[in-house]
Amino acid sequence: MADRQVDFLLVGGGLASAHCAAELRKRGAEGSILLAGREPEPPYERPPLSKEYLRGEAGREDAYVNPPSWYEENEVELRSGANVMSLDPAARTAKLQGGEEVAFGKALIATGAMVNILRVEGAENEGIHYLRAYGNSDAIRADAEAAEHVVLVGGSYIGAEVAASLTARGAKCTIVTMEEVALSRTFGEEAGRWFHELLESKGVTIHGGEELEAYEGDGRVKAVLTKSGLAVECDTVVVGAGVRPDAMLAQRAGLEVDDGIVCDSKLETSAAGIYAAGDCCSYESAVHGRRLRVEHWDVAMQQGMHAAGNMLGADADYEVVPYFFSDLADWASLEYVGPASEWDEEIWRGDRDAGKFSVWYLKDDRVAGALSVERPEDLAEARRLLAAGTDVSAAREAIADPGSDLASIS
Repeated sequence: MADRQVDFLLVGGGLASAHCAAELRKRGAEGSILLAGREPEPPYERPPLSKEYLRGEAGREDAYVNPPSWYEENEVELRSGANVMSLDPAARTAKLQGGEEVAFGKALIATGAMVNILRVEGAENEGIHYLRAYGNSDAIRADAEAAEHVVLVGGSYIGAEVAASLTARGAKCTIVTMEEVALSRTFGEEAGRWFHELLESKGVTIHGGEELEAYEGDGRVKAVLTKSGLAVECDTVVVGAGVRPDAMLAQRAGLEVDDGIVCDSKLETSAAGIYAAGDCCSYESAVHGRRLRVEHWDVAMQQGMHAAGNMLGADADYEVVPYFFSDLADWASLEYVGPASEWDEEIWRGDRDAGKFSVWYLKDDRVAGALSVERPEDLAEARRLLAAGTDVSAAREAIADPGSDLASIS
């Protein structure tokens, strides 16, 4: 016998669960809701951790999805710091940290992702950081304030964003990255080069084509060593080596797992009535025609809301085109829709010298993704065409012409 029963169990204390709870109440759900997550904080947005929160421009409460009082006011039981240890899909029960067993009607698994740890020689030294939670951001900021030199290992979002934020605060920063060009893995070499040169123009040193070999130190990190023999002296290191989906709970529960928790186009897992959302969700995309797992706060939010609707009987495919954003201090803000796993053509639109342009990634004459720097109106049209699967072979000149009306393309 379970200790108690709830109508909706939301596993994971992040964006997906918080927005799922809010959407359930918005749609009139009157049943009991339990939101349980391992983090000690109420659900919050993670992007500020590498941006305004890291720079000291915002407090913790500014990133909360809902004010702490919202949960009680809306009869959502929030159990922060309470990990769900096991899940039994057949019995419809879950065991929480501490031993309490809860029976549930429907559930959402939104356990997020875990950072990839680089286990190389010298990794035990102090001053080597990974960024995933408030405490990590606090520790990075404190170390960077006392450091003479900060090295960022990895030239993707985390490395570029943290380098920009710390440089804006007066730190000396160097990026060491396996890619020859920063941010090129997502945006291609030409667009990546634009961001790469922007970072360098603001004082960030970048060593491309360098793979981490080891850390040197005597209790505290003193240098980053690469496989080519490069040695970069430093006091602090921030590693951005990507993340992997946290699907351990689902796997132990016997749910299908493959690069995340396998879901259908409605975000339902292999167990009826149990859904997944956010970084851990690998779903059949009705838009892309392939399985997709996307790591970004907007996707977690949208999927959490969508799962709530399906928990209440909507039975709808998830058809939202994934959206991303990032900023490099106040130097540049970028937005992106896609994701484009591959493309055979790029079309540039706008003025890259003025830092106001978009890049359209085409595959077989259809929009696979689009990047915007200060041209959000372009992005909205690219998103529309991507969702519709529109053949844009006759619209190349219109896309490239910054004065053309993209809304006319159909």
